[in-house]
Amino acid sequence: MLEAVAAATILALLVAILSNRVSPLVALILVPIAGALVAGFATEIPAFILGGIGKIAPVAGMFVFAILFFGIMTDAGVLAPVVSLILRAVGMRPSRITVGTAALALIIHLDGSGAVCFLVTIPAMRPLYDALGMDRRILACTASLAAGVNFLPWTGPTLRAAASLKLPVADIFTPMIAVQLAGLAFVFLVSWWLGVGEERRLGLAAAGAVSSPKAALPEPDAATLALRRPRLFWLNVAITLTVVVTMVAGWAEPVVVFMVGTAIALMVNYPAPNLQRARIEAHAPAALLMVGVLLAAGAFTGILNGSGMIKALAETTAGQMPAEVGPHIPALLAVLAMPLSLMFDPDSFYFGVLPVVAEVGGHFGVPPVQVAQAALLGQMTTGFPVSPLTPATFLVAGLSGVDLGAHQRFSIPWLYAASLVMTAAVLLLGVFAL
Repeated sequence: MLEAVAAATILALLVAILSNRVSPLVALILVPIAGALVAGFATEIPAFILGGIGKIAPVAGMFVFAILFFGIMTDAGVLAPVVSLILRAVGMRPSRITVGTAALALIIHLDGSGAVCFLVTIPAMRPLYDALGMDRRILACTASLAAGVNFLPWTGPTLRAAASLKLPVADIFTPMIAVQLAGLAFVFLVSWWLGVGEERRLGLAAAGAVSSPKAALPEPDAATLALRRPRLFWLNVAITLTVVVTMVAGWAEPVVVFMVGTAIALMVNYPAPNLQRARIEAHAPAALLMVGVLLAAGAFTGILNGSGMIKALAETTAGQMPAEVGPHIPALLAVLAMPLSLMFDPDSFYFGVLPVVAEVGGHFGVPPVQVAQAALLGQMTTGFPVSPLTPATFLVAGLSGVDLGAHQRFSIPWLYAASLVMTAAVLLLGVFAL
C-alpha cells in the first residue's frame, strides 16, 4: 500500500511539473500532502514538512545570498570585463559559446559540488546567451551535461555507492575513467551541435556576425552605469575570488560564505543604507521565487522520507526484479539509472535500493562493484540536474532563467543519451558484459 502511494505521488508530481499544469511550488507542496493523507499520515504531516525544510534550509539560504552576492557584483561591474574576456575567447559564435559553457562547468565541477558548479558557471555565461538571443535552455543543458557526466571519486554518488556496498572507491572509479572520457567527448559534441543549431536559428552566419572580431555586449544605460564602481574593480575581484575559492575549497559552508560575502559587497560598494536596501530589493524577487520552490522541495522530500514512502518504494522495486534478468543486472541498471533519478533521491537509492540489487546480483555471480559502476552511469550523475528530488535542479532552472518544466523537457533527452553512450562504452570496453 505505502509503495503504491509513493509511486503515485512521485508520478503525479512529475506529470504536474512536466505538463505545466501547476507551478513547481504548488505541486511540491500539495502533491506530497495529498499522498500522505491517502497513506494515513494526517497528523504527522507538519513534522515531516519541518524535518524536510530543516535539511534544505542551508541550500535555500545559500541560494538567497548567492543571488544577492552575484547580483551586487554584477551591478558594481565586476563581470563586465570577465564577459568581455570570454567574448574575445569564444567570439560571438554560439557553437564556441556552448562549448565554452561545457568546459567552464567541467572545470568548476572538479570540486564535486553541483551547486557550486552552477552558481559559478551560469551567471558567468548567461550574459553571452542574452546578448545573442540564444536559448537559455541550452545554457542549462550544456552546464548540466558537463556536471552530470563528471562523476569523480569524491562526488556524492561515488562515495555513496562505495559506502553502501563497502567497496574501495578506487575499485569503482578507476575502471570507469575511459568510460567517463567517452561521456565527456559526447558532452562536447552535443554542446557544439546545439551551438551550431543556434547559429542557424539566429541567422548569425548569414548576417556575418559570427566571425565579427568587434562583437560586444550592448552599451549599458545610464542607470546601469550609475551603479558601476570602476575604482573598486580589483577589490571586488578579490572579494569575488575569495568567496568562490573559499566555497570551492570547502573551508566554510556555502551559505556562510555567501552571507559574509554579500554583507561585505554591500558595505564596500554601497555603504549608504538606502543604497543597500535598493540593491537588495532589486534582486529579491528572483531570490524569493526560487527559495519558495526550494523550501517546497524540502517539504516534498520531508514527507516522502519521513512517512517511509521512499524506503517502501525502494525495497519493493528492488525485490520485484525477475530472476531471469539476474545475470544482466548491471546492464539493465545502467540503462535505467538515469530515469531512476526522477524517482529516488540519492540516499534512498544508494542506501536503500542498491544493496538489495547487489544482493540479488550476487546470487547470479554478479560482482557488487559492477552494480555500483552501473548506478554511476546515471543515478544522480546525469540525472541529478533534472531530478525534482535535488536542489541542484532548481538552481539550474532559476539561475538560467528558464521554467523548470522547460529545462527538464529539453535536457532530459540529452542527459539520458549521455548515460546510454557511457553504457555502450562500458560494454565495449568490457568493464562488465551485457
